[in-house]
Amino acid sequence: MTSLALLSLLYFAVSVVTLTDSSLSSITTAAAPAASKCTLLNSFQPDFVIQGDYVIGGIFPIHFNLKMPDLNGTYRPPPINCNGHRIDPRAFRWAQTMRLAVEEINQNPVLLQNRTLGYKIFDSCGYPLTGQRAVLSMLNGVSEENSSMCTNASSLLAVIGAAGSAQSIVVSRILQTFRIPMISYTSSCACLSDRQKYPNFFRVVPSDDYQVKAIAQLLVHFNWTWVGLLRGDSDYGRFAAKGLLRELQDTKVCVAYQEIIPLLYTCQVGLRIMKVMRSSTAKVVLVFAVEGEMTPFLRDYMTQNITGIQWVVIEALVTASVFSGREYYPYLGGTIGFNIRKGHISRLGDFLQTVNPKRYPDNVLVRELWESLYGCSPFPSSVTQMSLCSGQESLLEQHSAYMNTSSPRVAYNVYKAVYAIAHSLHNLLLCQPGRGPFQNNSCAQSNNIHPWQLQHYLQEVNFQIAGEEVDFDAKGNSVPYYDIINWQRGTEGNIEFANVGLFDGTKSVGEELLIQEDRIMWAGHQSEVPVSVCSASCLPGSRKAVRRGEPICCFDCVPCDSGKISNQTNSVDCTICPEDFCSNNDRTACIAKKVEYLTFNSLGIALTVMSVVGACFTLAVCGVFFCHRHTAIVRVNNSELSFFILFALTLCFLCSLLFIGKPTYWSCMLRHTAFSITSSLCISCILGKTLVVLAAFTATRPGQNIMKWLGPKQQRTIISSCTLVQLVICTAWLIEAPPFPSRNTQYEHSKIILECSVGSRLAFWCVLGYIGLQACLCFVLAFLARKLPGNFNEAKFITFSMLIFSAVWLAFIPAYISSPGNYADAVESFAILASSFGLLFCLFVPKSYIILLKPEKNTKQHLMGKETK
Repeated sequence: MTSLALLSLLYFAVSVVTLTDSSLSSITTAAAPAASKCTLLNSFQPDFVIQGDYVIGGIFPIHFNLKMPDLNGTYRPPPINCNGHRIDPRAFRWAQTMRLAVEEINQNPVLLQNRTLGYKIFDSCGYPLTGQRAVLSMLNGVSEENSSMCTNASSLLAVIGAAGSAQSIVVSRILQTFRIPMISYTSSCACLSDRQKYPNFFRVVPSDDYQVKAIAQLLVHFNWTWVGLLRGDSDYGRFAAKGLLRELQDTKVCVAYQEIIPLLYTCQVGLRIMKVMRSSTAKVVLVFAVEGEMTPFLRDYMTQNITGIQWVVIEALVTASVFSGREYYPYLGGTIGFNIRKGHISRLGDFLQTVNPKRYPDNVLVRELWESLYGCSPFPSSVTQMSLCSGQESLLEQHSAYMNTSSPRVAYNVYKAVYAIAHSLHNLLLCQPGRGPFQNNSCAQSNNIHPWQLQHYLQEVNFQIAGEEVDFDAKGNSVPYYDIINWQRGTEGNIEFANVGLFDGTKSVGEELLIQEDRIMWAGHQSEVPVSVCSASCLPGSRKAVRRGEPICCFDCVPCDSGKISNQTNSVDCTICPEDFCSNNDRTACIAKKVEYLTFNSLGIALTVMSVVGACFTLAVCGVFFCHRHTAIVRVNNSELSFFILFALTLCFLCSLLFIGKPTYWSCMLRHTAFSITSSLCISCILGKTLVVLAAFTATRPGQNIMKWLGPKQQRTIISSCTLVQLVICTAWLIEAPPFPSRNTQYEHSKIILECSVGSRLAFWCVLGYIGLQACLCFVLAFLARKLPGNFNEAKFITFSMLIFSAVWLAFIPAYISSPGNYADAVESFAILASSFGLLFCLFVPKSYIILLKPEKNTKQHLMGKETK
C-alpha cells in the first residue's frame, strides 16, 4: 500500500466513519444485528441516485480540482470537497452513460427477470482521497437507517470506477475488505493485474502492459531512439514508466531523462523540468500522467513558449478535451498516442439532450455544467455573479466536450462495464438449485445476494455488445485493442483527434501495429517524421562504436576495415567478406576479388617476345656455328661444348614461357625444375669449357699432360655428372613436396593472386644454391685463366659472363622475395632471360663477330697470337 493510501485510510478513519471491531465483524459476516453500533459521522451525498432491486455504484472525476481543508488539529476536520466551477463535461458524460445503460437494462424484458438495477453515482474529483470518501459513502448510505450493511448483506453489489489507476488502487483495497467487485473504465496500471493484491478488480480497458508494448513498437517504428520521459507522481505513472523501461530493454531505444510531475505542483518544479527538456537533444517526450497532473504543467509550458516537442501520450490524455482549445495547438499539435477502442451507443446523444437545469433543478452538477458550457447560471447565485439564462438552451455541436458522441471511447467502456454487471447478475439469477457453483452446488439467494457471489459470475461472463465480444481473463483484463490518435488542426484552429492507425494485441508479434503515416501531422505542423536520436545513424559502410560511459544510443560511426562490409544502417559490427570476395570502396557490398596471374598482358607479351627473340637469336648463332664448324674459332673453342651450351640456352629462353599463363599443377612443376636442369646443364658445359681452357694452357708447360684427362669422353662425364646432381635434387623435390598452384589472398585483400607455391622451400633454395655453386666455381676457374696468352682469350669472356650471371641472380633473390604473385613470376622469368642473354652475348657474340665480319682473323695463328707481322 502506498503512503498516499495509508494517509487516506488514517484520515477517513477519523473524519468519515467510525467502526468498532464488533461492527466490522458484523459487516463481514452479516450474522448479528448491530445497527445501534453504526454511527454516521459525516455525509457525502451522491450526485445521482435511483433505487432498484440491486444497487451498483459509480465513481467519476466530474470535477478536477480539490478544496483542501485546514488540517491544523485544533478542531474537527471538515471533509474534502470538490472545488466548484471546474466541472469536466467529458466525465459528466461518462456518468450520464452509466445512467443510460441502467435505464436500458431496466427496460429490457430479457435481462434480470423483471428485476431492476439502481445506482449511486459519486464524484471523485480525480483524486484518491475523494474517491475513498465516495466509496465509503456508498457503503454507508446517506443515513444510518438505510445502511443495510449493518444488518444484512451489502446492498451495493458492484462499483463502476474509478477513473485513474491511483484512485482505483485505493477504492479496490477498501472494497476488497467487503469482497465487492469493481470494474474500471480507464484504470490501466499494470499493477492492478496482480490478483493477490487486487482480487476483486476488473477492467474493460487494456492493461498498460499492452500500452507500453504498443508505445515501444511505435518508437522503434519511427526510429525514435532518444526520448524523454515525463510521468506523474502516482502508482499509475510509476508502474507505466517501469513497464516501458522493461519493454525497451530489448530495443535500441534509450531514455534521455526521466522527470516526475509532483502531486503538489509548483512553478519552480515545472521550470526545472522544462529546462531539462530544452537542453536535451531528445525531441520526442513520452507522457505517463493524467489530466489533473498535466494541466498546471502545460499552463507553465505554454507561457515559456516551448515548441518543437513531439509528444507521445497515453490513453488517459490522448483524447482529453480540456486540451483541445486552439490555444493549445502550437504547443501540443502533432501529439500522437494510443486510445482505447471506440464504440457506438445509439441513444447516448438523445439522452444527453434530456439533461438540463429545468429537469434537475436541485442537482448542483447540472447547474455547474450549464455554467461551464454557456457561461451563464440558470439560477440566481450570489457566489458566481453570472448572468441568468433559461436553463432550456439547446446543447449544440460546439459543446463537444459534453456532446461528442460520434466516437465514444471511455463512455463506451462505462457502457460495457454496466452491461457486464447486468449479464453477470442475470446469469446468477438463472442459477438452478442443486446446480449452482457454490458450496453443495447451491445458488445465491436472489433477495440476499453477496457481492462475492456476483464476482464469480463476473469472472465467467461472456456476451456481445454491438458485435464486440466482452469477457475477462484470469487477471480481470479485457482484450488489448487500441486506436492510434493524432492531434491535428481543426477547421477553427482547435485540436481534433484523428484516427491514424490501430494496435491489435490479439495478432502475432510484429503484426500488431498498423499505421497510416501519410495521414499523420507531426509537431510544428510538419508532414515529415521528426528525428529524435542521440547520434545520427551510421550509414552502410560503417559501424557503431559506443561512447564510453554513455547509453548505447550515443555512439560514433567508424568506417569498416578493408575486407569487411555493413549493408545496413546502424550496424553494430562489420561483416567479413568470404575468402574469394572483397569489400567495395564504400564498404557496403562484397564483390568478387580480381583474379591475377602473369598473363599475356603488356608485361607478359614483353617477356614472351624477349623469350622468343632470345631463343631465335640462340638458334641463329647455332646456325652460324654449324655453317662455320670447320673454321679455327669454332674448332679451337671446342665446338661440341659450344653446341651443348647453345642448346641449353635455347631451353632456358623457352623455359621463361612456362611462367606466363594460369598456373596449373603441371606447369608449376615444370617451370622450376625445367629451368634448374637446363641452367645446370648450361653452367656445367661452361665449367667443362673452362676446365679445357685451363688444361690447354697447362699442357704447354714441360712435364704437363693434363689434356689426356680432359678428352671428349671426360668432358661429357663432367657435364653429365654435374647435371645429374641437379636432376637428383629436382626428383627428390617432386617426390617429397612438389610445387603446386595456390591462391594468395593475404597480400592484397582486393585480389586473388594465382601463383605457384614452391612446395618445399628447402628444395627450391637447394636448386638455386647448386646453380650458384656451379656459377661461382666456373667464375673462379675462369678468373684464374683470364691472362692466358692469345688474341682470343675465352676465359675473359667466361669470367665476364659468370659475373653477369651471378649479379643477375643475386639481385633476383630480394626482388623475388618482395614481389607478390604474378610479379614474382615476372621477376623470375626476367632473371632467366637476363642471365641467358648475358651468357649468350658474352660467350658467342664476339665469336660470331669474327666469323661474320672479320674472317681474316678466323685463323689458328691469329687466335694463338702467332701470326707473321
